[in-house]
Amino acid sequence: MKKTLMAVVTIALVTMAGAAMALDTATVAVSATVVGTCKFTAGGSIPFGNLDPSVGTDQTPAVTQPTFWCTRGAGYTITDDDGLYESGPNLNRMKHGTLAEYIPYSFTYTAAGTGAGPANILSMNIASTVLGADYINASAGSYSDTVTLTINP
Repeated sequence: MKKTLMAVVTIALVTMAGAAMALDTATVAVSATVVGTCKFTAGGSIPFGNLDPSVGTDQTPAVTQPTFWCTRGAGYTITDDDGLYESGPNLNRMKHGTLAEYIPYSFTYTAAGTGAGPANILSMNIASTVLGADYINASAGSYSDTVTLTINP
């Protein structure tokens, strides 16, 4: 019995000693990058309404502003494609529905800034005007254009 007990104790000591010799440690590096991003939350509209050539006054409508957010601290820039009927850089035009006639309009906005996170929605602050001189000789009918905005963080 004494020999068996000694054998069990010896095996236990050898097993524990082997486990102690196999002990080691390692480190794991953990990292992440928050990507600067921007997202439009709503589009907008510029409703010039009825343009009366007999009056011929400049028309500046209340614009429904596009809204967006950007990652907190991310700088952003906004650009546009000048619309479907541009006649050169920053020369926006609305096209008559059936005729090859156009009415120019201005389209300006704040093009850069810094985001404050998705809980802080920002507004484009677009301003737009049709000059009376640009529509007093226009043909009757509907005119329209579509401007595509791009936002980059």
